[in-house]
Amino acid sequence: MNVIDVIIGKNGLLFSFLVVGVIMLISFGISEKLLNKKIPGVAIAIIVGLGLAFLGEKNGLGDIPLFAGMTLLGGSMLRDFSVVSTAMGADLEKIKKAGLAGILSLFVGVLFSFSLGVIIAYFSGFTDIVSLTTIGAGACTYIVGPITGSALGASSEIIAISIAVGVVKTIVTTIGTPLIAKSIGLNNPHSAVVFGGLLGTSSGVTAGLAATDPKLVPYGAITATFYTGLGCLLCPSILYFLVRIILS
Repeated sequence: MNVIDVIIGKNGLLFSFLVVGVIMLISFGISEKLLNKKIPGVAIAIIVGLGLAFLGEKNGLGDIPLFAGMTLLGGSMLRDFSVVSTAMGADLEKIKKAGLAGILSLFVGVLFSFSLGVIIAYFSGFTDIVSLTTIGAGACTYIVGPITGSALGASSEIIAISIAVGVVKTIVTTIGTPLIAKSIGLNNPHSAVVFGGLLGTSSGVTAGLAATDPKLVPYGAITATFYTGLGCLLCPSILYFLVRIILS
């Protein structure tokens, strides 16, 4: 056992790839043998991964010494590298074909998510404009929320809530995308561009499209990235003043 611990300790990242591979293998087996592929194997793997994240306090499974390599594998560096590398494979001609629909999806997506977040926050008992705007921004993405909250001077508790709302959206998008893809026609670059623009959560859209069809990932990732930037511009400025005018 000591020899195994030493080997794994020196090759933590490689061991984490092995663990993920085993989880994927089991998940696809469950999908094919038990569920008749009604739930994609990747979606099952994502659910398993989310469950394992609760085993640790800060870094999920990576808090356990044997699985310390998971901290690097699941860190922001490799995540961002994956998003950038997939975006590099996008065909600009197909993106241009999305045209006006792609642009409109960005504004519609930000406005819809923000409005829904504000409404839910209001009926949950939050009445001050800064809190409503921050939570509404969190409904856009868990990045837009804290940026907006910091700009408006929101309390750390409200910023934490906005992040939590964004994380829930990411999880739902990740798991739900492969389940509804067929029914909404999410099977081509054009629809992927619009889909990314409507939902905007880069992590959720990227993971969800990867579970649906890896070829669609670059198209959804590009508009989802623009969505985050647009949200960071609109939420602490124009949308904040709109909420202020409506509730004044």
